[in-house]
Amino acid sequence: MQDAFLRLTREDRERRERDTLAGAATLSSESMGRATNEEPDVFRTAFQRDRDRILHSKAFRRLKHKTQVFMNPEGDHFVTRLTHTLQVTQAGRSMAAALGLNEDLTEAICLGHDVGHSPFGHTGEDALTPYVDGEWLHSQQSVRIMSVLEPLNLTWEVLDGIRAHSWKIDPPPATPEGYLCRFADRIAYLTHDVQDALREGVIRISDLPNSAVTTFGSEAGSTWIRTMIEAVVDGTITAGHVTMHVEVLEAMHELRDFMFERVYLRHDTNGQRERAVRVISELVDYYGHHPDAIPDTYQVDDAPALIKAIDYVSGMTDRFALREYDRLFKPRLFPDD
Repeated sequence: MQDAFLRLTREDRERRERDTLAGAATLSSESMGRATNEEPDVFRTAFQRDRDRILHSKAFRRLKHKTQVFMNPEGDHFVTRLTHTLQVTQAGRSMAAALGLNEDLTEAICLGHDVGHSPFGHTGEDALTPYVDGEWLHSQQSVRIMSVLEPLNLTWEVLDGIRAHSWKIDPPPATPEGYLCRFADRIAYLTHDVQDALREGVIRISDLPNSAVTTFGSEAGSTWIRTMIEAVVDGTITAGHVTMHVEVLEAMHELRDFMFERVYLRHDTNGQRERAVRVISELVDYYGHHPDAIPDTYQVDDAPALIKAIDYVSGMTDRFALREYDRLFKPRLFPDD
């Protein structure tokens, strides 16, 4: 008779990984480790421990009030950075399970991939870039938060996947689970950004590229996600490395180009984007000149005042940034207001 319960220790779980995962999978027992050595957990593998730490972090909680695409949208059903993250995680774990890769590592990377995102979506990145050498990247800030500002002592593999989850980052992820986060991120945001754009009336389903409708279906949602996930699973098995079937990948690229032209960078949101840039720029300038006004949690001792200001402002939620801007710069009707 089978036991009603089992006491599965970390060693049991590590053994299960070795016995059941695919040859390409990243094993928690073979992790490159953490910046500071720790005693292993009794029950959880290293990657399971990282997943839990990210879930309980302040940076993760702030994602619920950060913009995905539409700034301060009316209605309760628009995607936020938090719901996007959960959708990425679901897609990532689904692909990892189907391919015999490490689900826990994939989940940890997906949960942490956007914790460094600025307020106001990618417009916030554009506003912060003039203050740094090169380009300000939310992926780099995510690693900085998890390593410096809210140090969680995550494993090297999780930090690497977070660092390289964006397709423009080079070198690419060192693990196949990191590559799964890249695909899961794009699968999630394209599907749900189309849904939000349709809900907002920015586009109609008839506006979508023919390749997208033919490949994914005429209604954005679960069918789209399933089609893209299956294309990654089948394409990866065929190619021997994490990829997507070329026909589906081409349709995805065409849909992404369409979304940038018709939704993300459309002309009627120029005013919104300009305001977002102004809010972030003026806040960075203010706190750069008034570092004592920055909370202690963002006061990294050896960081210059400007970096402290960028750390603080980039970590703000959309509504907190707007509230701080009004508090600091909006003219008051009465001096004591």
